Amino acid sequence: MFTSMRERLRTQLDEIDAAGTLKRERPITSPQAAAIRTGGREVLNFCANNYLGLADH
Repeated sequence: MFTSMRERLRTQLDEIDAAGTLKRERPITSPQAAAIRTGGREVLNFCANNYLGLADH
């Protein structure tokens, strides 16, 4: 039973990936702030509850 479910999930994930809509996590290599480093470059962080950096004080 688990094998068939795993195969269905794998098929669905493969279809999502082929459609170009698979979400990939980007590791953050700096502290959470308004500007963060990921993928070797600095970017603005709009995806966290602390995207303005107000929780740092």
